[in-house]
Amino acid sequence: MAFKTNIDLYTAGTPNGHKVHIAFEELGLNYNVHKIDISKNTQKEEWFLKICPNGRIPAMVDKTSGKDKRLFEGGAMLLYLTEKYDKDNKISFDHDSDEYWETVEWIVWMQSGLGPMQGQANHFYRYAPGKIEYGINRYQTETKRLYQVLNDRLADQEKAGQGLWLVGNKFTIADIACFSWVNWGAWAGIETKPFPVIERWLDVINSRPAVQKGINIPDEFKLKEIMSSKEKSEEHAKKASAWVMKGQEEDQKKHA
Repeated sequence: MAFKTNIDLYTAGTPNGHKVHIAFEELGLNYNVHKIDISKNTQKEEWFLKICPNGRIPAMVDKTSGKDKRLFEGGAMLLYLTEKYDKDNKISFDHDSDEYWETVEWIVWMQSGLGPMQGQANHFYRYAPGKIEYGINRYQTETKRLYQVLNDRLADQEKAGQGLWLVGNKFTIADIACFSWVNWGAWAGIETKPFPVIERWLDVINSRPAVQKGINIPDEFKLKEIMSSKEKSEEHAKKASAWVMKGQEEDQKKHA
């Protein structure tokens, strides 16, 4: 079932952004992309904070009904988009079904575990001004533990005849949410070779046309190119580290 939607999406090319872009593309919704330049702290500007009080991407304003509906937090946005606009359950399940609640479980797992832990691994591995081995080891180890949880779940699903999917027997927002972080794993220093089921899962998801479109919004996804050489990786990390640390200093001054 197609919907003529009118949604403003405020986003950037990050794992948190990608998961929402992919959902929009999989559902074939009409949306207007507004790139938020997080390197310039645009997400902390007053106008944006009225949309997202937390000052993070992604956020959206759904104008479809004629009344503005504001949403922030990617997990909430995935649940909202499927509840409102996925009546055929293309990437979701009926509300209050067992599969619906399993989907919620995995999205919350990603939001509270996988995303934050990999995000911290990424920070200490790539952006911290000094190499703090404890921080790197702590967060990379926990991220690897979570990858093993994901790998085991996918293996169990496949063994049970459910296919290579987190919930039920189809690709859903649970897969989208977790994929968007695992697809960036190498940047946090996390190799997927020890997790063969995850590697096959990544390949299948990356082959989907809507996924390829979603990860290239609002900018081309260049992680593989960046990771192709040590020099490119270090240069990209250096540039990113500069604005990450600047934002952190501003927050420290404000909340000291």
